[in-house]
Amino acid sequence: MNEEREHGTQPLDALMTAWGLGNHDLVDVSTEQLTHKQVQRARTGRTLTLKMMQKTTRALNIAVWYRLKKDERETYFEYFHKHVFNYAKNHDPEFADPNGALMEAVQKRGGKILDRGEPSA
Repeated sequence: MNEEREHGTQPLDALMTAWGLGNHDLVDVSTEQLTHKQVQRARTGRTLTLKMMQKTTRALNIAVWYRLKKDERETYFEYFHKHVFNYAKNHDPEFADPNGALMEAVQKRGGKILDRGEPSA
């Protein structure tokens, strides 16, 4: 295996765990045909293209968004790929997640999906 392509467990993995998300949660919400294999590679640190990092980050933000109450969504800080991947340009290893309080609230609720924005029947 080429070690240049392996970057070790990524911040994405810790974020997903903290928000109570699994690989399927990101695949399920993605509108960009994200696969379980791609999410797993992203979590474990396999080098991804910028486009794939951005796709994964968008899916993460959407999955978290669906677990927030409407008033919590106003204070949610959307992650960028530089926050989620330690090999991304401008990654700051000292980044302090401003969503800590929201994360705790979601964990207390059990990480349930609250609203997908789908019309009521």
